[in-house]
Amino acid sequence: MPANERNAILAELTPAFTIDPPQELNSPFVFCSPHSGRVYPRNFLRQSRLSPHALRKSEDYYVDELFAGVPRHGAPLIAARFPRAYLDVNREPYELDPYLFTEPVPDYANCQSTRVVGGLGTIARIVADGEEIYAQRMSLAAGLERIERLYKPFHRALNGLIDDAREKFGHSILIDCHSMPSSSMTAVSGRRPDIVLGDRFGASCDGRITAFTKETFANLGYNVQINRPYAGGFITEHYGQPLQRSHALQIEINRGLYCDEAKLSPTSGFEALRRDLEVVTSRLLFALPLLLESRQAAE
Repeated sequence: MPANERNAILAELTPAFTIDPPQELNSPFVFCSPHSGRVYPRNFLRQSRLSPHALRKSEDYYVDELFAGVPRHGAPLIAARFPRAYLDVNREPYELDPYLFTEPVPDYANCQSTRVVGGLGTIARIVADGEEIYAQRMSLAAGLERIERLYKPFHRALNGLIDDAREKFGHSILIDCHSMPSSSMTAVSGRRPDIVLGDRFGASCDGRITAFTKETFANLGYNVQINRPYAGGFITEHYGQPLQRSHALQIEINRGLYCDEAKLSPTSGFEALRRDLEVVTSRLLFALPLLLESRQAAE
C-alpha cells in the first residue's frame, strides 16, 4: 500500500477506539463494544464492491451509544471506531481467509476455523448477509497492517482495563456488548428473544453472573435466552477465565427493539432501551461484586 494511502487511513482511524473512563473506578466491571464502529476509511470504500449502506449490515448499530451511561456507574467503556467489516477484533488475531489475499497466508494463521470458512475471519470476506465485500484480492501486507495498527492496540487496551479492575478488586467482569438481527432469531413460545446472554455454556464466567443478569433483564420485561444462538465469541472465550478470577459475559440485543434495520436508524424504542440498560448496569455493578465476594469468602 502506498505511504500516502496508509497515512490517510491512519488519520481517519485515529483514534482507533475510544475509552470512556468513570470518574472513579468503583467496580470490577469493564464494558466493551467491539462491533459498533462506523468510521469507514475512504480507501476501504473504494476497494469494496458494496455500497456504504450494505457494508453497515455487519455493524452492531449504536451499541456504544446504548451503553454510553456505563461510566456514570463506575466502569469504563471501550468501543472500536473502525467497522467490523474492515477488521473484527472479536476473532483470533490471525483468523485469515486465504481467498482474500494475493499471497499465501503465513503458517501461523488459522485458516480452518468455522468463522474463516464462513467468510467472517479477522478480516471479513463477506458482510453479515453473505455478500462479498471486495472487488479483488488485497495484499497480505495490507491485511497484516490492519492487525498491527488496530487489532493489537485495541486488545492491549482492553487487557489493560481488565488487569486494572482485577488488581484493584481481586477479580474482573467483562461485559461484551453486541446486537443481533431480529430476522435471525428463532421464536420461543411465539416470541423472539430480546436478549441473548453468552457465557460459553458456563465456561467464561461464574454462573451466578449469568443468572443474575438474566433475572435483571427479565424483571424489566425482556425475553432472555442463554447461549442460543450466541454463546460468545473470541473476546468472551479469551478473557473469560473464571479460575483466574476473570469473568466475561456476552450480551446480544435484538435490533428490532431500537433500530429500523432497513434504514439503519434508531427508532422510538431507542431511548427506552437505553434507560433500561442503564438500570441493568446499575444493578449489575452494585450486586454482582457482592455475590462474588461472598463466594470468595466462603472458599
